Amino acid sequence: MLPSIPVLAEYGISPTHGFLPDTLPLTRLPDPYYNKWEAIAANLQALILSRRLRGVIDRLPVLSTIGLEHDAEWRRAYSLLGFMAHGYIWGGDSPSDRLPASISVPFLEISEHLEVPPVATYAAVCLWNFKPLFVDEDIDNLENLATLNTYTGALDESWFYLVSVAIEARGAPIIPLMLTAIAAARHDDTAAVTRCLRTFAERLTDLTNILQRMHESCDPTIFYHRIRPFLAGSKNMAEAGLPNGVIYEDGSGDETYRQYSGGSNAQSSLIQFFDVILGIEHRPTGASRDPSSDSDRGRTSNRHNFIMEMRRYMPGPHARFLNDVSSVANIRQYVEEHPSDKQLCLAYDACLAMLSAFRDKHINIVTRYIINPSKQVRARSRSRSPEVTRNKVNLAIASRKNKDNQKGTGGTALIPFLKQARDETGEPAVEEWTRRFMKRKMHTEGKNDFFLGKTLPQDVSLTEDVEIKGLAGSWTMDDEIGGICLY
Repeated sequence: MLPSIPVLAEYGISPTHGFLPDTLPLTRLPDPYYNKWEAIAANLQALILSRRLRGVIDRLPVLSTIGLEHDAEWRRAYSLLGFMAHGYIWGGDSPSDRLPASISVPFLEISEHLEVPPVATYAAVCLWNFKPLFVDEDIDNLENLATLNTYTGALDESWFYLVSVAIEARGAPIIPLMLTAIAAARHDDTAAVTRCLRTFAERLTDLTNILQRMHESCDPTIFYHRIRPFLAGSKNMAEAGLPNGVIYEDGSGDETYRQYSGGSNAQSSLIQFFDVILGIEHRPTGASRDPSSDSDRGRTSNRHNFIMEMRRYMPGPHARFLNDVSSVANIRQYVEEHPSDKQLCLAYDACLAMLSAFRDKHINIVTRYIINPSKQVRARSRSRSPEVTRNKVNLAIASRKNKDNQKGTGGTALIPFLKQARDETGEPAVEEWTRRFMKRKMHTEGKNDFFLGKTLPQDVSLTEDVEIKGLAGSWTMDDEIGGICLY
């Protein structure tokens, strides 16, 4: 007997808003008992700039979570404490490796309740951190969105979060649509599966269009130097001043260091849903495709990798939903069983092509917002004295002097990882032309000669021996270093 198709309501997933909450995030906790949390969050930017945030939080009493009732209140509290925690850790002249009990005790309790780690995850800064400007308008419109909390107060930071919110909202209808496609495939309704895949491909194009709007109101320099450091976690942060991680004080005296990845779009359940539903399998960076996979595609690989690691940072019900969908996903198998149905194969390949294009655009953005600024910082550091350079090492960049030491750090090769994820997206393609089309090399940067779609010359390399710190962990641009399975 086939397993039942997941019911969205059982996982707290909305048929209209997807992984965004069906009830809009609270702009404030209703119980006055939590006014101190709200006051700190409302003045977070000023407290960080004045270097007074730590003192205020140190004097904050440990508040109980007993006053939190509905899910929306728990989510609001989690987001508030996530911002305060990262502001406390990264908001000083040097990072703090201790989080006081006033934050850590309720944060740990709330995290356990919501089944998410006690860190500023993608859920904390994006999924549960927005409001519509006009409640009668759609939330997939960037012009109708605003953030509830930020570290800097800059429009650039809000825009960075809201692009993801709009993508989540615009992509939400794909979830029930493709569950319908699974049911249609079970009933051998080829026409229905084809219609669902066509709609899926069209909606993926919308998501790419939203993603490429990132540059409109988010400046790469501001993002790299002012925003990105606050998004960092406590894992692989030795070069940034947290060699062991962070101690979450609870008054027991038995606390140990904890290490968590920071917020990352890899924690988006929506993007992972696309891979699961289309039967796209991701391997450790640098690992070649298993020749036996053609006869073994129905099995989900158990090999640990970065993408699976990021499921630990999703709300528990969302991660369980992905696992359960994996057990019923049948679209790829169904298409492969109907190779003579050209309309079906074309619709499936169109989904792969559009998802690959989305990942191409993501590589472009990562290059502009992370890779290029890191190179500029590195170039400037070479022109300074060694003492000044040492004093300036922080989250913006952490270069390792010994290349061999980079192996086994637990980091993920950023550009190789993204490229491989993009290439793996096209592997299930049915038509040979589609596979060739999606394997083409594209520019991700240029000097006054950048044209989307221009073939990358053979002698041009986008990789360099430089390690990037922040967000979900350590990222290196050396193709030979690390992999998504190295933890």
